[in-house]
Amino acid sequence: MDLQDQLKKLFPDHEVSEEKEKILSHDIWLQDEPIVCKYEKRKGKPVTILEGYNGATDDFKKLAKMIKSKLSVGGSFKNEAIIIQGDHRDQIMQMLQGLGFTTKRVGG
Repeated sequence: MDLQDQLKKLFPDHEVSEEKEKILSHDIWLQDEPIVCKYEKRKGKPVTILEGYNGATDDFKKLAKMIKSKLSVGGSFKNEAIIIQGDHRDQIMQMLQGLGFTTKRVGG
């Protein structure tokens, strides 16, 4: 019996959202240190940058894809940082905290 089955027995009314289930099925490594979520302007346009993930690069890429699709925005993954178009710090921080990450807001 795995942890998921034990939790279902303890909390039968609790439902796991599809988003969390997708991420949990990929087994993304949760780190102790916070992911830094900062705001910058590049060429006059606002961007949100996520840095500080020290797990596997593939996990961070999966996380970037999930964030971009959930927010319906563009972005990229460069130099071990996720770059999201626009100022979406609050929404991204809520999503990451919902997945179990700790976050730190930087820049305004």
